[in-house]
Amino acid sequence: MSYQNQSVVPNARDALNKFKMEVASQVGVTLKQGYNGDITAKQAGTIGGNMVKKMIQQYEQGLM
Repeated sequence: MSYQNQSVVPNARDALNKFKMEVASQVGVTLKQGYNGDITAKQAGTIGGNMVKKMIQQYEQGLM
C-alpha cells in the first residue's frame, strides 16, 4: 500500500502555514517562508504545541 502526502482540503496547507506564522510570531519565534531548519527543536515544539492548543480551543468554542 502506498501513501501520498495529499491534502484532503485543497486550501488547508496555505491556511496552516499562515496559522503557523501567526503562532510563531506570538511566541517570539521568527520564521521565514520556506525552509526553517535553523530553528531549535524546542522552538518548533513550542510553535506546534501552541497551534494544537489554539485549534482545540477554537473547536471547543464552536461546540458551545
